[in-house]
Amino acid sequence: MTQAMTYDSLLSDVELYANNSSADFIAQIPRLVMMAENRIASEVRGLGLQRYATGALSQDDPTLAKPSRWRETVSINLTTSTGRVFLQQRSYDYCRAFWPDPTLTEEPRYYADYDYEHFFLVATPDSDYPFELAYYERPEPLSDTTQTSWTTQYAPQLLLYATLLEAQPFLKNPDQAKQFMELYKQAVAQLGQEDVRRVQDRAAGARRDV
Repeated sequence: MTQAMTYDSLLSDVELYANNSSADFIAQIPRLVMMAENRIASEVRGLGLQRYATGALSQDDPTLAKPSRWRETVSINLTTSTGRVFLQQRSYDYCRAFWPDPTLTEEPRYYADYDYEHFFLVATPDSDYPFELAYYERPEPLSDTTQTSWTTQYAPQLLLYATLLEAQPFLKNPDQAKQFMELYKQAVAQLGQEDVRRVQDRAAGARRDV
């Protein structure tokens, strides 16, 4: 029978690995899973956490809403009359200095983080340009009703070790924290190596096609 991690099995595994069945600890495990998911979203980058969003800019509006669970931008490109154009990332202060009057419109050249939920674009768009946004996301949080995610399917050991790492301050066990930190780092490194191999495979395929 194929074994697969689910939210329920993760809760059971954390209890088992921690060797702690106290009511206080069991009640805390869902919060520890949430903290582990946030750690992974903040520290891990890879193909499995990269997403793409498409849409159109709004003419005369210098802001663009970020997708839900956005964590980091990879790129933003627009389709213009001359082809695909990639916007360059700059600081918000740079963008305001570059285009001080947002009522003036032109083809955008730069973007900045306006706040956690919006981008700021300059110049203010003079048309509803189609865009494609590549970004890293925090996977949909696990819960009783969301039993699986990309992490449970493709990196279960990473999620398990991250959760056990988050559990150690609660359990007041610094020696175990060091052990699970090493296991967590190894799991992160393994994911990174898989992405490197994918890039190498794509490059080799491209050379064969030439």
